[in-house]
Amino acid sequence: MPDPIEVRKVAIESVTDASGLAALIDEGVIEADRVLAVIGKTEGNGGVNDYTRILADRAFREVLLNKGTRTPEEVAQVPLVWSGGTDGVLSPHATIFASVDPARVEPSDEPRVSVGVAMSEVILPEDIGRPAMVEKVAAGVREAMKIAGIEDPADVHYVQTKTPLLTLATITDARSRGQDVVIEDTGPSMDISNSTTALGIAVALGEIETPRADQIHRDLSLYSAVASCSSGVELDRAQIVVVGNVRGIGGRYRIGHSVMKDALDADGIWEAIRASGIELPDRPHPSDLGGRLVNVFMKCEADPSGRVRGRRNIMLDDSDVHWHRQIKATVGGVAASVTGDPAVFVSVAAVHQGPSGGGPVAAIADLG
Repeated sequence: MPDPIEVRKVAIESVTDASGLAALIDEGVIEADRVLAVIGKTEGNGGVNDYTRILADRAFREVLLNKGTRTPEEVAQVPLVWSGGTDGVLSPHATIFASVDPARVEPSDEPRVSVGVAMSEVILPEDIGRPAMVEKVAAGVREAMKIAGIEDPADVHYVQTKTPLLTLATITDARSRGQDVVIEDTGPSMDISNSTTALGIAVALGEIETPRADQIHRDLSLYSAVASCSSGVELDRAQIVVVGNVRGIGGRYRIGHSVMKDALDADGIWEAIRASGIELPDRPHPSDLGGRLVNVFMKCEADPSGRVRGRRNIMLDDSDVHWHRQIKATVGGVAASVTGDPAVFVSVAAVHQGPSGGGPVAAIADLG
């Protein structure tokens, strides 16, 4: 039986600020050596050269090293998943998942949050956007489920990953070994890495059959309802965090999920919150949450039709501001209006993550 889980959200007040994590450790809320994963938003541009992710990564790992007993090599294996870009009202923050000594927690037969973390095999540059990456991610997800003690895929409500994208250096490396890559434009490789990873998650959870190579990043009818995939330059394999519910471990937290059907689907967010165990009226308001919502996690995508609810928009035609930033700000505003808190996790590039033009939503509640 896995250990119970503590989940806390902390603000990031500057690019290198990890004081929120340090305070939780100093106050005895969590132990440095029990931190399993961190999932956060940083304030950079969200692109290939968004080094705020690396700065945040370094700051949080330094806290884990200075306040714990793990070696640098052990701390380096802790998944810290950073999504760059806090456009609009989105606020930089981090959600920290840590195991707790079972002796400190009252057992419960109610479904409560369990977390499994795993690292995939090395994902080579020539794997990105191809079935080899799907297979490596799927294997990693299955391993993370075992660690979390989750046997039924229906009990998985959120899978957050961070995977490599293509850079000039990795493209050159592939060529030096006689290999080619799926695309030589580094920017779009971020979206392709995310979408390929999402299909690996969907395969592992039985949401879809193994896709053909020509379906990857093309067949938008294929998706996972629980995948949230980010990519960056700071790693060469998939960092995988599986979050679900397990009976018997105890703890205060429960997770649920749903999907946003489009960028304005606030009801999809409320549905995920209800699924996390928070009772709500028919027409809920942020005041109904009563401080019980820890955070919501979602992916978003500009609808490829160029329309939302029948109305035309120009995000995909805009040469001044990339659509990544526009849709992130839009969905961030919708999510903040639901939760009453701008520190929500909204990430872009959601192909194969939720329905096309929408995206998956996961909510974690503190049920006391």
